[in-house]
Amino acid sequence: MSWKRDPGSRGYHHGNLKEALIRAALELIAQKGAAGFTFAEAARWAGVSPAAPYRHFRDRDELLADVARRGFDQFEVALARAWDDGRPDVFTAFDRIGKAYLQFAKSEPAYYSAMFEAGVPADSSPELRDAGERAFAVLRTATERLVATMPAQSRPPVLMMALHIWALSHGIASLFGRGDAARRSLPMSPDELLEAAVLIYLRGLGIPGAPKNPP
Repeated sequence: MSWKRDPGSRGYHHGNLKEALIRAALELIAQKGAAGFTFAEAARWAGVSPAAPYRHFRDRDELLADVARRGFDQFEVALARAWDDGRPDVFTAFDRIGKAYLQFAKSEPAYYSAMFEAGVPADSSPELRDAGERAFAVLRTATERLVATMPAQSRPPVLMMALHIWALSHGIASLFGRGDAARRSLPMSPDELLEAAVLIYLRGLGIPGAPKNPP
């Protein structure tokens, strides 16, 4: 995905500056990684003076935090759409969440990098923290529904299980499912790898309804 400005443009009107800087950051992340550009480079890409970005952002980290926050907002929407309140059944919907996680990493690698690799602490921005928590809440809700299919005496802690599933999904997405140069080759699709890993994990927990023969 590219956010290139019109090469004939000499810059952006003041009212568009913030969005221009966001697009600049996304383009530079795609080219150089989340840690590979400076605040001045973002200004230069947007076609404004080095001082202009300070109208909207304190520094580069604040710019990256806003990019990451927007990424988490989109991520939440993608996960919630995939979950679809557990329809038609919790196992089918849970599988869709995993596929949506991988698809986001593939289709939005710049946002994904800003969200997870920029090194901006989540608590540096209340908006960023809240956006990340809302996205994770979709996975936690789905996990809670899955755990509820187990006998009460056998249920694992929901948060622990949600974190395990998140770690599985994130690891596979980061290593094999990305849409950028950091993606590694794999003799199977990332979707197949994640599905097999999750099914083995669920079977190990004894969750009823989990298929007996993972691919």
